[in-house]
Amino acid sequence: MVEQPAPGSLGDGRSGAFDPVGEVGADGVGPSMVASTGFAGLPLGGWAWSMFQGGRDPYVILISIYIFAPYFTGQVVGDPVKGQAMIATMTTVYSLFVALTAPFLGAAIERFGARKPVLLAIVALMAPMIAALWFVTPGGTGIPVGTTLWIFGLIGVLFVYGEVIHNSMLIEAAGPTHAPHASGLALSLGNAVSVITLVFCMVAFALPGLVDWSFIPASPLFGLDRATAEPSRIVAPIAAVLLVVMAIPLFLFTADAPRSGEKFTTSLRMGARGLLDTLKSLKGETDMRTYLLARMLFTDGMTSLLAFGGLYAAGVMQWGVLEMLGYGILLSIFAVIGGFVGAWLDQLIGPRKAVQIAIFGALVCLVALLGMGREKILFFWSYDPAAHAPLWNGPMFRTLPEAIYLLIGFGVAIFVVAHYASSRTLLTRLSRPEKLPAFFGLYAMSGTATVWIGSLFVGIFTAAFGSQQAGFIPIALLLALGLAGMFFVKGGGKGQHRGD
Repeated sequence: MVEQPAPGSLGDGRSGAFDPVGEVGADGVGPSMVASTGFAGLPLGGWAWSMFQGGRDPYVILISIYIFAPYFTGQVVGDPVKGQAMIATMTTVYSLFVALTAPFLGAAIERFGARKPVLLAIVALMAPMIAALWFVTPGGTGIPVGTTLWIFGLIGVLFVYGEVIHNSMLIEAAGPTHAPHASGLALSLGNAVSVITLVFCMVAFALPGLVDWSFIPASPLFGLDRATAEPSRIVAPIAAVLLVVMAIPLFLFTADAPRSGEKFTTSLRMGARGLLDTLKSLKGETDMRTYLLARMLFTDGMTSLLAFGGLYAAGVMQWGVLEMLGYGILLSIFAVIGGFVGAWLDQLIGPRKAVQIAIFGALVCLVALLGMGREKILFFWSYDPAAHAPLWNGPMFRTLPEAIYLLIGFGVAIFVVAHYASSRTLLTRLSRPEKLPAFFGLYAMSGTATVWIGSLFVGIFTAAFGSQQAGFIPIALLLALGLAGMFFVKGGGKGQHRGD
């Protein structure tokens, strides 16, 4: 629902983000600095800063993508097609609001100074709203459907605002030398905590009663009732608790920037002026302008592919909470592989071609997903589950279409993550060193300015054609247009650096 690294933790161009191929980062840290330090030297404040993301990202994985959102469309709304259109509409509304406001918030907070009070207020508002999703019961008998959608929207806005403020604390938390390590650790913790939580939910709530394995309880823990979808709803309070518990170290141990003494309204006004100056820095930078415009398109497509991928899988393949847990765990693992693939491609052929390959690969996988169903393989082959023996005797993914869908999903995870990693590296190759901080600001803006377009057209196409597959056609168009734009970018080849 929002642009996140992996699904949720895939890397988003945040200031000081770890560069897998050792290029100069947004904070000016080069390969020699990175090589001379390590995680052992990371200050306590840096560890605490990273832990915050470890507690924040599971919301995206558990709620937005794999478990709660598919449950909401399938069992609360009762119609995956209608539910996908409804969530796409709400995502459009809050994404548009975020696109118009988040850049100004970031610029203002840099001038205002202190981050912790604002971030504390955001966490205090988010946590109870996330926990309240437990009361969203099947058929909309608890919290009404419309109210739930607005809760989704409010959490989405606060999530991005919290991400902006959290990112701006990186240098105070870890220092310039250790910033890449803190950023890389944060991404790793986001993935690790998400996978551990998914595995716990599978073992504790989804598998009990379905398999006779010695390490699986006989019934869901805590007496959760499948009849009221409690194994799906429990992820809401789990995500809320993780957010609060893993935020505590940040407020205790991470240094905050001093207050500037400037009124927030003044900071907001002057920050907006600074943004205009940053935009002026694109004058004469043809390759950079072209790249950022293309990135608006293909990143919007990638974000939508992640945001609605869980809804699509649950609806088209008719997967329940058990299958979605397994799907989330496996894709999170392959997302990690994608980071290494991106780094390898950067070094082998240069980041521009690496980005092009990643976009093309994601586009091919998306088209393949459009041709899949429980009784259909790649558009042309019909499959009758009753006429074929199961592939294995396990509790999930027993048919050939499901296995093929999984393989395609692995490709999506790898290419999306590789795209995020290589996109950030490409920016450093297209920029002169002295302009890199300003261009990283524009890079972040390009990832949010048009993020609402994908969800808007997903909602329109899904509702107009009454089909989840139709809703994904605009995503393919965004990827194709972004890929076409990348062929007009000339720099960023293997061994090419600006300013050399």
